[in-house]
Amino acid sequence: MANSNRNNSTSKGWLWLMGTLIVLAVLAAAASLYYQYKHLSHGEHSLKKQAIQEVKSVKKAKEAYDVIVVGTDPEGVAAAVSAARNGLSTLLVDGRNRTMLGGLMTHGGLNTIDMNYAPKTNPLSKHEVFNKGFFSEWYSKIEGDSFDVNTAANAFYDMVRAEKNIDILLQMQKIDPILESSGSGNVKLQGAALTLSDGTKQTVKAASVIDATQDADFAAAAGVPFTFGREDLGDPQSRMAVTLVFRLKNITPEVWSLMAKRLNGDDDVNSGVNEVSVWGYKEMSNYPPLNKERAKMRGLNMGRENDNTVLVNSLQIFGVDTFNPKSVQDAFDIANQELPNVVTYMQKTFPEFAGVELAGTASELYVRETRHIQGEYRMNIVDVCTNGDQWDRIGFGSYPVDIQRVTPTDSGNVVCSPTQYAIPFRSIVPQKVDGLLVVGRAASYDTLPHGSARVMPTGMAEGEAAGAAAMFAKQEKMTFRQLAGSKEVIAKLQDHLIKQGMELQPIALKPQPFMEHKAYEGLKSALMLGLASGAYDNNFHLDDAANPKRMVNLVSGAKKMKPDAWGGDVSQAIANLQNADKIPLTLEQASYTITQALGLKATSTEAQSKLMENKLLTDMTVKLIADKQKLTNADTYLLIKDLKVGVTGKP
Repeated sequence: MANSNRNNSTSKGWLWLMGTLIVLAVLAAAASLYYQYKHLSHGEHSLKKQAIQEVKSVKKAKEAYDVIVVGTDPEGVAAAVSAARNGLSTLLVDGRNRTMLGGLMTHGGLNTIDMNYAPKTNPLSKHEVFNKGFFSEWYSKIEGDSFDVNTAANAFYDMVRAEKNIDILLQMQKIDPILESSGSGNVKLQGAALTLSDGTKQTVKAASVIDATQDADFAAAAGVPFTFGREDLGDPQSRMAVTLVFRLKNITPEVWSLMAKRLNGDDDVNSGVNEVSVWGYKEMSNYPPLNKERAKMRGLNMGRENDNTVLVNSLQIFGVDTFNPKSVQDAFDIANQELPNVVTYMQKTFPEFAGVELAGTASELYVRETRHIQGEYRMNIVDVCTNGDQWDRIGFGSYPVDIQRVTPTDSGNVVCSPTQYAIPFRSIVPQKVDGLLVVGRAASYDTLPHGSARVMPTGMAEGEAAGAAAMFAKQEKMTFRQLAGSKEVIAKLQDHLIKQGMELQPIALKPQPFMEHKAYEGLKSALMLGLASGAYDNNFHLDDAANPKRMVNLVSGAKKMKPDAWGGDVSQAIANLQNADKIPLTLEQASYTITQALGLKATSTEAQSKLMENKLLTDMTVKLIADKQKLTNADTYLLIKDLKVGVTGKP
């Protein structure tokens, strides 16, 4: 019996060992496949930099093309390649002093990509990106989510020069729209008037123009309406900081390993290192700037080049008018004064950076926000945070709504982190001007959704769709505005883009938990006014207890809905309250806060009736507030919803 038990035990041991070995073999094979995906689907980091290819411009453009694409940023390259592949004669023209394709990614030095990742269904599977198509084709030619600038520029150029239908014309002094009245209240583009680098002028006709400039320069010159910066939130003078990307040398493989040791062992989910990217070092925000009013460091975002250097997107500069050359030069001067001290601070603070040196800066500023055009549809923050689908989807976004600092004392904000939302074709069709599409960060988004949709993979999907749409406009003899209103033609466009390699199937996601909250309608109003943030986990803390001071801040922030309606002093609502940031908020106190802000004469006990009398508070909201003596954040958002409707007449 003892031998039998021992034999059974031995057999079980062997079975357990064999099972373990099989599992390990499967895991090893999966890891090997993942490694191959990571390294073989990209150019892979090396220590040998590609020689930059000279971009050959035509000496003079033809008299007419099917499409003119203005701007050589990634979105413009995508649009030009797509148009050419769809059989359209295409002119890719640029009005900046550029010698490479890629714009912000190359001349601007922004060599780390804010990716639109699809959610993983299997932890061992590859990290899929949204949209595919042109973006994935280009992405397969570079090193990874960070890249060497020369690799990226050459990859863009290789894709353009492979198309016989594209002419390139760089370094224009001016690119002006040629317009004629369409008789419908709109104007129609006829092409562009070019002032070449040598000062000679040329008129180029085209049925379609795609504006892929970073700031919608061509569209603005044509008369397309737009808002500027945070104008739609009542603050037209405010916009996200600009950055001058700088280069560090002596970032050897040994230094890279030391950074990985530090950051990959960090509990902070916003820190990490892979083969080509570094993100973290939040302590750099403690750097004491020489110019405290104009400059501020954030954590380090580093993209690896193929020569032991990195490009760093971290120095933020404020108060820059990017349309004023003197203001732009001031920004460069501020950065160049700060950067030697920034590097010294890095050397003293982190041992792994003891030998690093400053090795120059980008030739263009990284400008995050200027114009937001008014299109046939203006994408809003609720569309993004709720994973909204669109019937005329031409691409998807998923990047967090990342609002960078607008002042040195601001800490920035992440409004929400979407899983997948759709970009509508209508958002690249501008109002007032026919024959024009606008792609990239200046497309028709409110300022808050722009915090996510501004990323370049999204813009490249828009560019690809725009190039194909130009073919359909020609084929169907329709304006882009007519096309944007035709479900039949949009469906053809979507099918065609899918055949080109894009993925545009309808979104099928469960509602976010906050969308099923009883105060969801209130949260939507707060989101639209920029008064609510859910951060990376989409937790808006709806059921947390509110307090009187927070209510004052909330109502003060709501002033932007109609500033001239605020005739009172909201701070008086808590002037006689002790511990206003700690005690519960009652419905009476919340109502009194609103009447004080509006300048309505009422005691605290009369305030609720006064609001209801003036249609600034509804019975429905009062019924939804479960505890009138202890309001939650959700309750305060419902009050803001009623206030917005009562003051503006709009939900």
